[in-house]
Amino acid sequence: MPETLNYPSSKTIHRETLPNGITVLVYERPGSQSVMIEGYLQAGALAEQPEQSGLANFTAVSLMRGSQNHSFDDIYEKLESVGAEMSFSGGYHLTSFSAHSLAEDADLVLNLLANVMRQPAFPEPLLNQLKGQIITGLQMRANDTQQMANRTLRELIYPDHPYGRSQNGSLQTVPDLSIADAQQFHANYYGPTGMVICIVGALTPAQAVAKVTQVLGDWQNEGQLSIPELPELAMVNGRLQRHHTMPDKYQSDIALGRPGPTRNAPDYLAASLMNTVLGVFGMMGRIGKNVREAQGLAYYAYSSLQGGLGPGAWLAAAGVAPDKVEQATNSILDEIARIQNELVPLEELADSQAYRIGSLPVGLETNSGIANVITDMELYGWGLDYLLEYPELVRAITPADVQAAAQKYLSTEHLGVAVAGPEI
Repeated sequence: MPETLNYPSSKTIHRETLPNGITVLVYERPGSQSVMIEGYLQAGALAEQPEQSGLANFTAVSLMRGSQNHSFDDIYEKLESVGAEMSFSGGYHLTSFSAHSLAEDADLVLNLLANVMRQPAFPEPLLNQLKGQIITGLQMRANDTQQMANRTLRELIYPDHPYGRSQNGSLQTVPDLSIADAQQFHANYYGPTGMVICIVGALTPAQAVAKVTQVLGDWQNEGQLSIPELPELAMVNGRLQRHHTMPDKYQSDIALGRPGPTRNAPDYLAASLMNTVLGVFGMMGRIGKNVREAQGLAYYAYSSLQGGLGPGAWLAAAGVAPDKVEQATNSILDEIARIQNELVPLEELADSQAYRIGSLPVGLETNSGIANVITDMELYGWGLDYLLEYPELVRAITPADVQAAAQKYLSTEHLGVAVAGPEI
């Protein structure tokens, strides 16, 4: 269809796997003056022990503190001198990286990226400083009602499970993380097997593949381990409630939800569109319209669906005065029951479908947006023509599909309800 002619597809995305196992994805944009590099390694928090929570992320953000060939100051001077950026972060399943530069500086950036990834120095003074910064961030989180409501909810709905632990660690675990821990994690899990790198911008596929091959094509790690499989998750049984008391606060934040679908589940798009109706479209969907606009109960009220490689959370959240917690919670539950028991009117569904289809091109206006989507297509196995198929996939979702997703993934009885704020 005309609306999809310019979308990246199997005809315009070059995909090649190097002999050492690295998958390279390239999308050329001849009119662009810049290059966006994005990718991931199979090195996530699933490989941590509970007492080492935060280690994957600590290792990832340590990389930029220096390598065998470049000091911390040298790395940042080189990047800043050409207006380039680079970062690493650790998640549950993956360590992600990204870099951005002008096309003429792609060699510089790729060389730095490969060097810090392959040969980090883990300098003790800088890592101790970094650990202090992470701890400060965790202390700030502990003083934020919204973040603590979300954290408490995850503990409720993912008990004794990696998803129940924070990717950034905790105030109990991060202080004990050592340089030796980071070095061992890097030695065990960083390597070319399963690595993906996507390059979008003013490089041809041949140029991009050649540059990646030059700096990463000889990378080997014969001892590279696979991260453990995601443990089986026991679904929430009953309504689990917890109040995280923060006596010096004047607002209460509510977070309620339960594990949802994986991103590659056959009905993920239907569940995602259901969530758009429920808590996203317009002024935060039906939840926002009821809780915030009609009743004036909340400063914000919305829902989100965090599908990933595993069963990410479906979450509904609201920030309210402490005496409005019960009323706001019941109103959110009313909207859950409504979307489970009543078919969404065709006109309302069409509005959300148009919003989802219409917002897609906006996300593809930048090199970064394109690289993000192409990387996701590889990660979740959607195929390189996913963007061409997406509008029709969304249009094909019916009110019955939305209701089925709501009945499958939502519940008013089996969920976690977390509140952070003063005593009620």
